[in-house]
Amino acid sequence: MARILPLADAVSELVQDGDQVACEGFTHLIPFAAGHEIIRQERKNLTLVRMTPDLIYDQMIGMGVANKLLFSWGGNPGVGSLHRLRDAIERQWPTNLAVEELSHAGMVQAYMAGAAGLPFGTMRGFTGTDLPKVNARIKSITCPFTGENLAAIPAIRPDVAVIHAQKADRTGNVLIWGIIGVQKEAALASKRVIVTVEEIVDRLEPPPNACVLPSWVVSAVCLAPGGAYPSYAQGYYDRDNRFYQLWDKISRSREQFLHWMKVNVLAASGPVNFREKFSNMERVA
Repeated sequence: MARILPLADAVSELVQDGDQVACEGFTHLIPFAAGHEIIRQERKNLTLVRMTPDLIYDQMIGMGVANKLLFSWGGNPGVGSLHRLRDAIERQWPTNLAVEELSHAGMVQAYMAGAAGLPFGTMRGFTGTDLPKVNARIKSITCPFTGENLAAIPAIRPDVAVIHAQKADRTGNVLIWGIIGVQKEAALASKRVIVTVEEIVDRLEPPPNACVLPSWVVSAVCLAPGGAYPSYAQGYYDRDNRFYQLWDKISRSREQFLHWMKVNVLAASGPVNFREKFSNMERVA
């Protein structure tokens, strides 16, 4: 059952060195505040999992928390490359980062298999592609009913899933609406689940097509207003496109990146509303 905890306490208790950690969010509700807390607590040797690693994983990788990345696409959306991710892969700075690549559909199937307690997921999508040549964990399997050759992908079963949502109630039920990627599947597939939220309320009132994660699949709920910034939280704030553009400049050199992280992430303590902190964007560079 979920407990309501300060974010620092949840990360200290639930995220350990060497864990496989999935910080999910698809353009929307990306858990930046939680990722920053993992950096501040200096976790090491994590296997980071995410369908679309963008700025928060660039920051986490650049600060040396990870030694492996399992993903299906990586970049600064609408801008270009992730320079800290590229530096880790191409020049092993600050650590040598192993990578395992799947497609979006492959990640979904792997999470769904993990959520269902199955050893692998199956799909047709890799037929005729080169991904099986660069990912030896993609195998072939023959359907026992049709004889069709299918791809088999190992289940993803993270030690910890970290997601951001709009609301939780005081017993730990979590409400998410808007664009939902694989947050639900990642949570159901994981041993432990940390959810940061914009607000905690007495009663949830889900709109149509919303997702409610029951408290029994959540380990900790942490109040973190602005915790998805600079991505967006539908109903609370918009995506800060200028931040994504500025990040391309900030992250290009190791020195400028480290300076920015020292001033804006490592120096932070206690609950921080990053949306308020960076509302004056001239302060970030």
